[in-house]
Amino acid sequence: MASADLRKELDCSICLSIYTDPVTLRCGHNFCRLCIDQVLDTQKGAGVYSCPECREEFQERPALQRNITLCNIVESFRSAQPDQEETGVFCTYCIHSPVPAVMSCLHCEASLCDNHLRVHSKSPEHVLCDPTTSLENRKCSVHKKILEYYCLADAACICVSCSLAGDHKGHNVETLNEASEKKKQKLRNELQELITKTEETEKEVQSLQENKRKVHEKSSGVTERVTALFRDLRRQLDNLEKRVLREVSRQEEQLSLPLADFIQQLEIKKAELSRKMCHIEELCNMTDPLTVLQESHTGDLCDTEEGDKEDRERHDGRDLDVALISHTLHTGLSDIIAGVTGGCNIQEATDILLDINTAHNYLHISDDMKIVSSSDISQNRPETPERFQTYTQVLSRQSFSSGRHYWEVDVRKSEVWAVGMCYPSIARRGEQSEIGYNNKSWCLYRYNNHCGVIHDSIEIQLPDTVSSNRVGIYLDYEAGQLSFYDLCIPIRRLHTFTANFTTQPLHAALWVVEDPIKICGKRANQEVWDDTM
Repeated sequence: MASADLRKELDCSICLSIYTDPVTLRCGHNFCRLCIDQVLDTQKGAGVYSCPECREEFQERPALQRNITLCNIVESFRSAQPDQEETGVFCTYCIHSPVPAVMSCLHCEASLCDNHLRVHSKSPEHVLCDPTTSLENRKCSVHKKILEYYCLADAACICVSCSLAGDHKGHNVETLNEASEKKKQKLRNELQELITKTEETEKEVQSLQENKRKVHEKSSGVTERVTALFRDLRRQLDNLEKRVLREVSRQEEQLSLPLADFIQQLEIKKAELSRKMCHIEELCNMTDPLTVLQESHTGDLCDTEEGDKEDRERHDGRDLDVALISHTLHTGLSDIIAGVTGGCNIQEATDILLDINTAHNYLHISDDMKIVSSSDISQNRPETPERFQTYTQVLSRQSFSSGRHYWEVDVRKSEVWAVGMCYPSIARRGEQSEIGYNNKSWCLYRYNNHCGVIHDSIEIQLPDTVSSNRVGIYLDYEAGQLSFYDLCIPIRRLHTFTANFTTQPLHAALWVVEDPIKICGKRANQEVWDDTM
């Protein structure tokens, strides 16, 4: 009773719940801070404030003083009755005040506090469990008896009557504890599997995040290098423009100074001629013959005209040295391009030649060692350990053991082909000698208008076929990357192999069935095919 009376004293008269941050008005009544604030807010428009408990009025909004003593009492009361706040289940027999229950009896269908639990029956039929308000769910809906067993066949909780005479008669049953422990063990196993999968997933996420970070770092580095490259290109082009324009200005000045002198001379001569013309006109207008005849006159201009003609011809023949200007421009551009190519450090493998000693005997190799095609006639080449015996393939003479390299293969005349790279230790006869079908080669192929890539007999179908006439191949030996590109517009990357190219050098490899394919350098000028191939 004392506990119940105390509880009543700790209830806020506004919310009817135990105080939360209690405050006191000048009249001495206590309320939750939030509750009284809301009440005072509603009274603001009336111009007067009043206590909800005693109705004492205040002309100004009353100040709220925190009641520290009451706060401590509330906290002590809550800490002394934690179960009430946690379960919300109260003792069935404490009718005068709500007292938290500590156990529930399935037989009695009642919840018990500590005091009533002490006097509760200890007989076996009185089964105790954690406090609950759903006691009816713990009994059989048919026989109204406590659920004590678990039917394995029907996966249902049953009472003793169900197992002896009901629908579950003859079924394998277990006690609830046994079945619960087995299910718990199964759940623990599932939990362990989930934990393992979660850890694996977390590792994958971390790995992908690390890859993402590396891609971002590499992208940032490439972006910085490209930006610096173009900044340097603009600087070099600006300098080249200034140099070429200085050369144009130099030549203009070199030509203009003599022309200016000659123009000045001609202007002087023009003035002298005008003076002479005026003098002659005066003589012609005179009526006195004696004066005309006695007036001195030098009319021989032949020598002067000859000299002027030579000077004019000398100056007329001079012009800007366009060849020198063009040479300055092209030399500067070539230096810039050479610098860019050196900075990229990608070698254009324009000198790749096919190794006839590796070519299958039913392959025809062009005289320039660039084009390979199938032949119906054996070439009768000597059988050597290097020559392919089973598949119509050929390797390049050159090998690559470092650096970055790029070349192209023209496939315009062929519908069935494979291009790639391989180690020189690839087999030369048998199924293991076909490029892509071993761990020593990587290839891109086209067959029946389908494209794919193969390595170590693992084939990946590509969503699209090659749509252009050329395939670009890029090798970064140290990075372990071999990429294939469809040289359409815009260029499209088809696939990139990743491997550890550290054991052997790599050779270019070609496989054809009928029509020819051709190794080319970087696409600069369209090369003319030999139609006899």
